[in-house]
Amino acid sequence: MAEQEQDKLLIRLHVYDTDLSVRIPREDEEYYRKSAKLIDDIVNSYAKIFKGRKSDKEILYMALIDVALRYEKESDRNDTKPYDDILEKLTSEIEDALK
Repeated sequence: MAEQEQDKLLIRLHVYDTDLSVRIPREDEEYYRKSAKLIDDIVNSYAKIFKGRKSDKEILYMALIDVALRYEKESDRNDTKPYDDILEKLTSEIEDALK
């Protein structure tokens, strides 16, 4: 357990109007920093448009939806199941033909 704690790093991330202290795996630091910057950029872009007309909570939810939408679209682009299904069918057909 102590060894796992030594592999952790305490960093501070600034997101929108908040500083967060986060203990992370050392090898993930760059991902955390890039993620915080992405969130900060998205929230700031929504805040520029909606500040004063929408609550901070609504602006944060819009940013969350934006991030989730990007994630879902990327997941769909990386979905290999249709290809796996085709390959499985072709493999079965080839094996049947060779019998």
